Amino acid sequence: MDIRKLQKIVVSALEDIKGKDIQVINTAKVSSMFDCVVIATGDSNRQVRALARNVSEKAREAGGEVISMEGEDSGEWVLVDLGDIVVHVMQPTVRQYYNLEELWQTTPAQRRKAVEQAAAK
Repeated sequence: MDIRKLQKIVVSALEDIKGKDIQVINTAKVSSMFDCVVIATGDSNRQVRALARNVSEKAREAGGEVISMEGEDSGEWVLVDLGDIVVHVMQPTVRQYYNLEELWQTTPAQRRKAVEQAAAK
């Protein structure tokens, strides 16, 4: 399936269940494992699980493959692996703590340089 089509399906599935702060990050230059990370917030364990299930169902309905889904037991952070796209659905405190947006928007060399600059100050 075309990655842009799958990305639209993922974002639409998250919006259907009122996912918040949806971010799509192109990771093709940072990792060869997948091309895109989608991050969204749900307000409760139940909503996080519902968001992840909806993403999984909509992707399958469109002919996409769901490789795995992890974290449904706790519902604090559920990861949906769609191959070229990895979806992270998190509760607000977990999302703030792990700050995946910053992690995936920079390359390892940029992170090292930022750490070195911060240590020099």
